[in-house]
Amino acid sequence: MKIFKKLIVLLFLLVLYLYVANITLMPKNIIIMQGENLSVSTLWGVNIKQIATTNPNLGQYDSNKLGIEQVSGGIDQDKQSGTIDLDVNILDTIPLKNIKVSVIPKTTVIPLGNSIGMKLYTKGVLVVGMSEIEGTKPYENSGIEEGDRIVQINDTEITCTEDLVQTVNNSNGNQLKIKYIKDENETTMVANMTPAKTKQDEYKLGLWVRDAAAGVGTVTFYQPSTGRFASLGHGITDVDTGGLVKIAKGELVTANILSIVKGKNGTPGELRGTIDGGDKLGEVYNNTSFGIFGKLSSTNKLDISSQNEMEVLSRDKVKTGKAQIICEIENGNRKYYDIEIKRVYTNNNSDNKSMLIKVTDSELLEKTGGIVQGMSGSPIIQDGKFVGAVTHVLVNDPTTGYGVFADLMLKEMAS
Repeated sequence: MKIFKKLIVLLFLLVLYLYVANITLMPKNIIIMQGENLSVSTLWGVNIKQIATTNPNLGQYDSNKLGIEQVSGGIDQDKQSGTIDLDVNILDTIPLKNIKVSVIPKTTVIPLGNSIGMKLYTKGVLVVGMSEIEGTKPYENSGIEEGDRIVQINDTEITCTEDLVQTVNNSNGNQLKIKYIKDENETTMVANMTPAKTKQDEYKLGLWVRDAAAGVGTVTFYQPSTGRFASLGHGITDVDTGGLVKIAKGELVTANILSIVKGKNGTPGELRGTIDGGDKLGEVYNNTSFGIFGKLSSTNKLDISSQNEMEVLSRDKVKTGKAQIICEIENGNRKYYDIEIKRVYTNNNSDNKSMLIKVTDSELLEKTGGIVQGMSGSPIIQDGKFVGAVTHVLVNDPTTGYGVFADLMLKEMAS
């Protein structure tokens, strides 16, 4: 009898866990494209209903079915956009959370493929290491770790490494109140630290920090209706912490390709370039897992032509078979190269590995060995429509890699 009761309790706890996990994992904000149906995973008794909309022509979202399923609503009007508020509840009586759905309009873009450079400046300064100062550890027990960002010391805002060095050195060894942000959950915290004096009569915290990151990649597309651009198909991560660089601002600049390191099995290749002396092309405002986004201020040097404007193909219409990528592996020579889309992961919204692709173009294989670092962001074209961008290469097979769906980049750009 006791075993039976324990089993009942365990079963109840398991069911409770499944419900809590299901509700917790439902996002508070969802972005979908016009023509895309909204699907939300629900459990028995968990209902979703529409409570408000900014556009009555969007249609109605109605979920009255029970059971474990993908519940689809009616937000699939081809020519409507706006927002819809959904209420998540149990048995239509107990409210649990609200979901805001933003429907963004269909759009056309101009695929690019130019090699570009980026300069990103962090929000505050990023802690990338720690070391003793004259045998002491000022940071010990402070709670500050690698990957955290220092944004303020006492009443001084910290925007760059120079701000931190000067503020700490001017402290004369007095205790400092340091405001910092935990990278994993963006929680703002406060610590007190007393700087240590060096043999050079300077004061330091024992923290190694960085305030900027830079790199070379490929710009994916330009959106004429907004003046915005997308690039890379993945984010720029810090080489020391491995996390996405949280940026305050950034710049898109021209790049100069210096050489190509051909990819081999087990060793990824590389487009080696420089951004020194590069001309500014625009502002970067977001660094995300699905790409770098910003707004162009100059289009001339990217050779943007309205004649190349094309429709964005929805993921359900992307098929296996022949396609092309656009990339620049020689300065001023942007070209189409043949690839094959081997697999399409239509239901994948969690990362930027939406398609498995293979380079088949003999010229590109001869010059690069396949996909190399620096080609990330190269637009993928199928049947004259934009379908996504190159994101990764398989280390053990440089001819093969992944691409991200176009809609994921567009949604991230609009968020």
